[in-house]
Amino acid sequence: MDFNLTDSNKEIQKLARDFAQNRIVPEVMKFDETSEFPWELAKELGNMGFLGILFPEELEGANLTTVDYAIIVEEISKADPSLGLTVASHNGLCTNHIYMFSNEELKKKYIPDLASGRKLGAWGLTENVSGSDAAGMHTTAVRKGDHYIVNGSKSFITQGGVGETAVVTAYTDKSKGSKGISAFIAEKGFEGFSVGKKENKLGMRSSDTCELIFDNCKIPAENLIGKEGEGFKQSMTILDGGRISIAALSVGIAQAALEHSIKYAKQRKQFGKALAEFQGIQFKIADMATEVEAARLLTYKAAKMKDEGKDFKFAASLAKYYASEIATKATGEAIQIHGGYGFIKEFPVEKLYRDVKLTTIGEGTSEVQKMIMARMLVEMY
Repeated sequence: MDFNLTDSNKEIQKLARDFAQNRIVPEVMKFDETSEFPWELAKELGNMGFLGILFPEELEGANLTTVDYAIIVEEISKADPSLGLTVASHNGLCTNHIYMFSNEELKKKYIPDLASGRKLGAWGLTENVSGSDAAGMHTTAVRKGDHYIVNGSKSFITQGGVGETAVVTAYTDKSKGSKGISAFIAEKGFEGFSVGKKENKLGMRSSDTCELIFDNCKIPAENLIGKEGEGFKQSMTILDGGRISIAALSVGIAQAALEHSIKYAKQRKQFGKALAEFQGIQFKIADMATEVEAARLLTYKAAKMKDEGKDFKFAASLAKYYASEIATKATGEAIQIHGGYGFIKEFPVEKLYRDVKLTTIGEGTSEVQKMIMARMLVEMY
């Protein structure tokens, strides 16, 4: 097994890292404080091809690999997890759902604007009554002539306010349970489609998170993705791939926590010695480094399996679970190493500590990942 990045991977890594450090880092706290979406940075990411990573050039995508995707999300997330989440969700959820399951007409209509970054995408699965139990949704879609009439709402939707194109799921036949859920493409401006409240969040504050409301919303029948009843199965497949990007986001946060901790430990002196000279601090740093590298390898393995067309579901859940949990641990250790300074906003670890918690929740909680892995392990053995 080759653990080395290719020359192409390294070029992508350098491009993402340079952009993150030169453009994102100087502005990150401004956007965190105001909860303002960083439109200019998002446009630049689009121009770099980072909002169309996985999609072919004929649809204005960058035609890169899943490993490249993981690398890009990691590097952006080291600088700002909020923007890393934007890259991950835009590529992996809305745009990828349309690309994987729509007909050619819908792909040609919607993906070029999304892959180029001219428009941002949102993905509506979660509702205030259904999170981990996605099939517990209440939103309905009823066929009326050449339209579906959609009623309901979606909660905690990333890019919900700034996105102009959304993939949304709704029951077209409640009697069939999850097999009665269908997926549709909705556009801002469709009659009956509006944005509800913007959430005031603990972390990931410049990542736009809003409620989507459908009040007798008219969605053209041709905007049905695939066939009626396929929406739930499609969504579960999309989440499998999305977990790789959340694993990469987690690795980026953990790596940032490690680097900031080492830098601070070398500068800060106590009892006449740098913190880095104390064995207690050295052990923390060594543990963090080991866990970050393990999480990165698990993430790249899942990404490589996806690129090779292998069954990556278990690998993606494993990577997502482990990376998000060790990132949470790493940011806590970073705060401890920084002491009182870790508790104030002048030091980046304070923000990382707030941002990281979402990684154990989004794209399936840690508990859901363990359920998935346990079920698969029982079937394997």
